[in-house]
Amino acid sequence: MKLYCLSGHPTLPCNVLKFKSTTIMLDCGLDTTSVLNFLPLPLVHSPRLSKLPGWVSKDGTINLEKELKECAGRVFVDAQPEFCLPERELLDLSTIDVILISNYHCMMALPYITEHTGFTGTVYATEPTLQIGRLLMEELVNFMERVPKAQSATCWKNKEIQRVLPGPLKDAVDVWMWKRCYTMQEVNSALSKVQLVGYSQKVELFGAVQISPLSSGYSLGSSNWIIQSHYEKVSYVSGSSLLTTHPQPMDQSSLKNSDVLILTGLTQMPTANPDGMLGEFCSNLAMTIRAGGNVLVPCYSSGVIYDLLECLYQFIDSANLGTTPFYFISPVANSSLEFSQIFAEWLCHNKQTKVYLPEPPFPHAELIQTNKLKHYPSIHGDFSSEFRQPCVVFTGHPSLRFGDVVHFMELWGKSSLNTIIFTEPDFSYLDALAPYQPLAMKCVYCPIDTRLNFHQVSKLLKEVQPLHVVCPEQYTQPPLTQSHRSDLMLELQPPPMPYRRCSVLSLPFRRRYERVYILPELANSLVPSEIKPGISVATLSAVLHSKDNKHTLQSVPKPPPAPPSKKRKRVIEEPPVVLTPKPLLSGAVPLEAFLATLQKHGITEVKVEETADGHILHLQAEDTLIQLEEDGTHIVCDNNEPLRTTLRDLVLRFLQKV
Repeated sequence: MKLYCLSGHPTLPCNVLKFKSTTIMLDCGLDTTSVLNFLPLPLVHSPRLSKLPGWVSKDGTINLEKELKECAGRVFVDAQPEFCLPERELLDLSTIDVILISNYHCMMALPYITEHTGFTGTVYATEPTLQIGRLLMEELVNFMERVPKAQSATCWKNKEIQRVLPGPLKDAVDVWMWKRCYTMQEVNSALSKVQLVGYSQKVELFGAVQISPLSSGYSLGSSNWIIQSHYEKVSYVSGSSLLTTHPQPMDQSSLKNSDVLILTGLTQMPTANPDGMLGEFCSNLAMTIRAGGNVLVPCYSSGVIYDLLECLYQFIDSANLGTTPFYFISPVANSSLEFSQIFAEWLCHNKQTKVYLPEPPFPHAELIQTNKLKHYPSIHGDFSSEFRQPCVVFTGHPSLRFGDVVHFMELWGKSSLNTIIFTEPDFSYLDALAPYQPLAMKCVYCPIDTRLNFHQVSKLLKEVQPLHVVCPEQYTQPPLTQSHRSDLMLELQPPPMPYRRCSVLSLPFRRRYERVYILPELANSLVPSEIKPGISVATLSAVLHSKDNKHTLQSVPKPPPAPPSKKRKRVIEEPPVVLTPKPLLSGAVPLEAFLATLQKHGITEVKVEETADGHILHLQAEDTLIQLEEDGTHIVCDNNEPLRTTLRDLVLRFLQKV
């Protein structure tokens, strides 16, 4: 069993598991942190960005003025933003049989895998994962296509040139793997390969293994996966949460008795308490509005935003924010808010019960009805005529490199009355803000990450007790900025097996058993013999038939009757030759009783020697050795066949024939 690691990002994993003749891809996360190296894509022409100076090396030998621009002491690529794809050279991706998706954030690289590698398999995901994943992909394509950039930048990727660039471009890895965004046509083609599954549903793969998704408690439809054969079990835990939020709670008990547990997608903010961050979010938002400023919240169109809106629903009246407009701007804003209300069976119990009252499970439905929350596909059209300040705007993209958020950064960045509140943990807020410096607006960092922290995961592993744990190497050492914090790493016995991008692990357990079925007529012919109380054995002769990884013992076919003619025709498919099986022997030869028997037969001079495996009997007068061991008896006798036969018969008296 082997594990191939194709992604270096622990919360955006992409791994391939080879298990019992099947090749299974576990998630295909897209590393979007690479976009922080690019200039933002403004929806409206930005004089500030268009006047940025080009970059020239200090000695003047390298001139990349068309590709690279300098801004606030940093250098950015002036081209369509590109994403860091999973590794595609480590193994032939056309051999992948299935792709298992754990949540909608971990499927963003799917079109790159399914459309450009010769993939012909099936993708398995839950319905909310598919539908919300489609919205996020659609939003990403929309952000890119509405601000097209003709020029592409490739010269800076040359190793010799990249080496002399200022950081962080100098330190960017796998830049030749970076690719532009896919098209909507590729998204639709990729998602047509998805087969929907429900929690605890069992799906057979080629008769070899069985896969089953479990609720992971992180987001709508998010899953952990069980991959098991009759005798082996692998658990894949990715993006799980034990906190009480809107999704169904995490199923922990089904993870027990795993031979290997692959662990990814822990919290990116182990020191930040989500409840504390929500409180800080609300108080900073209220302070800014009271001071007459606007609040900008860069966020994804699904996920944490549902919890933010629910928190604000409870907070608005107590903070006297009843008249403040809340705007949610995204090409998929309407679909996202509606989807969250219709996936009732994927929600926690409290929200499920509301559906039967009937009430909407999320309170943002009431915010929309009372006109406190308004949603728009973009800043153009209705929004521009209905826009009132001061206000709160939820919009994407959290990287601040594309989407409507770029316009609000240009619009509000110059006033210290305004505040930007970061709630998504995927991007460094300082790197996200870099191309907008110098910035007058206040910045508040309230990352809300509900995934498992190190304390929770250690407790979970103690309860489910897997034999082996495999995890990204980042989890086996404290963060670089807090090297003294040993509580911010996994400390297990035995130690977890770490992996990094492009590593191949041989997982440390061997398959020992295989299930074999026996046909009823063959089972009926068996004659069991009891060898000890409660244990019987039987011998059989059979043909092993294997098809679709299912093995069956069948009766040996009888040879066809000889043809009447003298000339015997050659049989093309001769049945296997069946030899009459020799009887099997069981039991042990008791030393004292055997010595007494030898004495009765006139063999008296016997020297007994004890060995690690049993005893050696030296018959001195006959110059013969008898080795009595647990799993066999050997008689060494030179040129005296009658004596050997007699000794053999004496030994057989103490053994049982089967």
